[in-house]
Amino acid sequence: MARKQAIKRKSTKSRKKGLTKADVLRKCKQLSNWGKWGPKDELGVLNYITQEDIVNAASLIKRGKVFRLGLNLDENGPQNGLFGGRWNPMHQMLATGTDAVQGIQEPLAGMRYADDAINLPTQAATQWDALAHVFVGDKMWNGYDATLVDTRGAHKNAIDKFADKMVGRGVLLDVARYKRKKRLADGYAITIDDLENTAKKQGVEVRRGDFVLFNTGQMADCLDKGKWGGYGGGDAPGLAFETADWIHKKEIAGICSDTWGIEVRPNETVDGTNQPWHWVTIPHIGIVHGEIWYLRELVEDCKKDGIYEFFLCAPPLVITRGTGSPINPQAIK
Repeated sequence: MARKQAIKRKSTKSRKKGLTKADVLRKCKQLSNWGKWGPKDELGVLNYITQEDIVNAASLIKRGKVFRLGLNLDENGPQNGLFGGRWNPMHQMLATGTDAVQGIQEPLAGMRYADDAINLPTQAATQWDALAHVFVGDKMWNGYDATLVDTRGAHKNAIDKFADKMVGRGVLLDVARYKRKKRLADGYAITIDDLENTAKKQGVEVRRGDFVLFNTGQMADCLDKGKWGGYGGGDAPGLAFETADWIHKKEIAGICSDTWGIEVRPNETVDGTNQPWHWVTIPHIGIVHGEIWYLRELVEDCKKDGIYEFFLCAPPLVITRGTGSPINPQAIK
């Protein structure tokens, strides 16, 4: 207990002063899981999930109530080009009912039909980050060279490695409700105490191998206002840098939020180091990020019945060598 309190005091002090790149790199080294599951591992902390865990998670289904956690894939999404030139999904019709009734299709295809296509970055909406998504220096998860992600994609740590892995126990931590807020303020850094106290208030335990979802209220607020503002890369509530210690200690399998990038923005750094929490979590701890998750109905149901655990099924698309994937996760209670 004393050690845990010391970690909290030290990290809180660092947060107030501001982190440097050197601080971030020290934390990467301190919490690194490289080699824990062997030199060829590409799954990271998903290794914590056992078959027994999945069976136990399935037993949480009591009502058969399903909650979709994926944001709509359409042009009204949150991307504004601020980060990486990402754009919102573009939906295009390839064949329509108008084509059918005009007699265009039958001479060519022998039938009448509708067909369409969608164009989007893999991280434009609700999505998983692969372990190939973030590098520290010239390395990614488990010490693989960053150059193994080339113009053909990720030859190691790609999203398709997770094709049959993203199922298990989900836990919602409604931090906004715990703080008695409809929406946490932009720039609010969620601390270890916030996470622990939210879980205690809700009467739920975070366990090894869990997928932890936390709600800030930011997405719901944007949807209510009908405008995204700076959601896609701008200021946001999110996890404080210190929570990397909590994630490592808890040995959870995934971390997900209703925000664009999970960690607090503006970041807690003083030297321009961008997304410092990402540096630690993805390439060194080896944990997958679920970002831009739609939590509104799940949040309301959990508040109503007081049950904050559920079966989560969230497989990625099997994108060969992908560094991320759009998803429509399902929480089942």
